[in-house]
Amino acid sequence: MSRKYESSPIIEAICEFQFEPDPSWDFTILGLVYDKVKDKFPIRNQVAQINAAITGNVNAVQIDAIPLIQFLQENRNTLVQVGQNLLTINQLSPYTSWDKFQPYIKESLQSYSEVVTARQIRRVALRYINRVILKQGIKLEEYFNFRPIFDQGFPEEFRSFIVGVQIPRDASGGVANLQLGTMDTDDPDSMAVLMDISFVLSQPEEIELGNILERINTAHDQIEDIFEACITDKLRQEFKEVK
Repeated sequence: MSRKYESSPIIEAICEFQFEPDPSWDFTILGLVYDKVKDKFPIRNQVAQINAAITGNVNAVQIDAIPLIQFLQENRNTLVQVGQNLLTINQLSPYTSWDKFQPYIKESLQSYSEVVTARQIRRVALRYINRVILKQGIKLEEYFNFRPIFDQGFPEEFRSFIVGVQIPRDASGGVANLQLGTMDTDDPDSMAVLMDISFVLSQPEEIELGNILERINTAHDQIEDIFEACITDKLRQEFKEVK
């Protein structure tokens, strides 16, 4: 985020590109992309991308496992994933800054574009997952501006919650998704809150590859604004904001 925090809550940042199906796509593309990114992402790891589809019979679900190749840096905190018509760039904790993450997105997209001929974009999403650890029994309103609101008649204590909202953010169809909820923790005296913020370009087919990075920069700014609007100064103190 633009405001710097010594104890950043970000546990993963993801930029995902989905492309229109390319009839010329084959598994050799995975190796060609690796040849272009291996200097920065030398470690290869194969996993399965699971696709599920309902066939003619509504009770029959066809599940396909499509190879998904991960290219990782030596520290395994930053990786590029390539599958059929799919490219993602992931930054795990510790996340440092957008200035360092964004160049990986730019370079990886350029490498993919140089290999794959059909590159019309179907979907673009930028996502930040934050985990906040707080003491049990805290008052949510002291830490979060976005939270579940309990009216009269509801019990004051709770064990878990999940709330979410979808926010149209620009005229071209960009939509921000915000979700806040609790998650399990091994410490009974602590509460873990997951704040998941994503920005999805819902009309990416209208976006030229040449200016997609500008749109992603805008998406990042939108996510920053939403994050800062969700938290209070007391929570910023927990993150140890760097002035």
